[in-house]
Amino acid sequence: MTQIEETATAEQAHIAGPLLEWYDRERRHLPWRAPQGVAPDPYHVWLSEIMLQQTTVKAVTPRYAGFLRRWPTVAALAGAELGDVLAAWAGLGYYARARNLHACARAVVERHGDKFPANESELRKLPGVGDYTAAAIAAIAFDVAATPVDGNVERVVARLFAVTNPLPQAKGDIKALAATLTPSKRPGDFVQAMMDLGATICTPRRPACGLCPLRSFCRAYAQGLAEALPYRAGKEERAVRRGVAYVAIRDDGAVLLRERPLKGLLGGMLEVPATPWAEGVSNSANAWAHAPVEAEWGILTGRVEHTFTHFHLELDVYRADVDGDVMLNEAATPERCRWVARRDLATAALPSVTHKILAHAFATDERRRRANASSPIAAAPRRAKRRSA
Repeated sequence: MTQIEETATAEQAHIAGPLLEWYDRERRHLPWRAPQGVAPDPYHVWLSEIMLQQTTVKAVTPRYAGFLRRWPTVAALAGAELGDVLAAWAGLGYYARARNLHACARAVVERHGDKFPANESELRKLPGVGDYTAAAIAAIAFDVAATPVDGNVERVVARLFAVTNPLPQAKGDIKALAATLTPSKRPGDFVQAMMDLGATICTPRRPACGLCPLRSFCRAYAQGLAEALPYRAGKEERAVRRGVAYVAIRDDGAVLLRERPLKGLLGGMLEVPATPWAEGVSNSANAWAHAPVEAEWGILTGRVEHTFTHFHLELDVYRADVDGDVMLNEAATPERCRWVARRDLATAALPSVTHKILAHAFATDERRRRANASSPIAAAPRRAKRRSA
């Protein structure tokens, strides 16, 4: 038995009881969580776990309900078009999750006859299912004594055992400590209780230690370290990438969009044509070489900024009004382009950064419209037609 296991074994019998009693009274009512005494639906558990990665419960709740209405079973999701899944996912970020969600649904149908496997090793073989997600599905859906460690559980365990080694170096020790706490009885409820405790009581800032059912066992509380833990190593500063985005609006109001390659950042989502995003270059460098059509491009005032996990993006936005028969340049990659009516943009597979770019362009249109409406000089008919598109 390792030192970590020896440290935690004595706590296991004491912690599970009061934590589960607290959970039975205070459990959160979440749309993907089965009522007490009802067997969980593995599809619901899996779908919620994928959606909750890197996303908040508040953001996921309405989207989860929408997914279930549209695809109530794993077989229904497996039969969906990827583009429809990506469109329904738009705004949740980390779009590889949506592609893996679709691939995983198909794998469950093809390999397992519409039934999720109940053990971690088989779950890990599914697309997009890593160690954490496999453990969460096994524990919550099948009541297997598995130990998923998300941010909430990580924080609770770090405080319970006063782990002062900073993250991310401490992740291995925290996971080992968490595993020793998982009871053989009601492991699924125990896991969800740990998650709820971290989300509602043992919060990152100002933990409500006075309400915590595990306060008497918490070493960080005893040492006055509860709010400070877990310690974290300093983060590296994000790189800055820059580029130019092109918003081409056809005379019928349609917007030129391009599908990104399936592999890579924002794979399969729709974007406005743009230059490559690169570090250490001016946004305007070689801008015209990447314009998707020959047009009178005008640069809009202000920039669009968006932060991804590993870099910060700054974009200049160029806008042009074009005729319906305009030809696309090779720089646009025409085979991946399409014209999308403005009324259909809300349901298109647009990532947040594309929404920002289009909002910036449309806001400029609105400012021009208001300025022209207040001007005593009437606009020329052709210009008026373009503005109303």
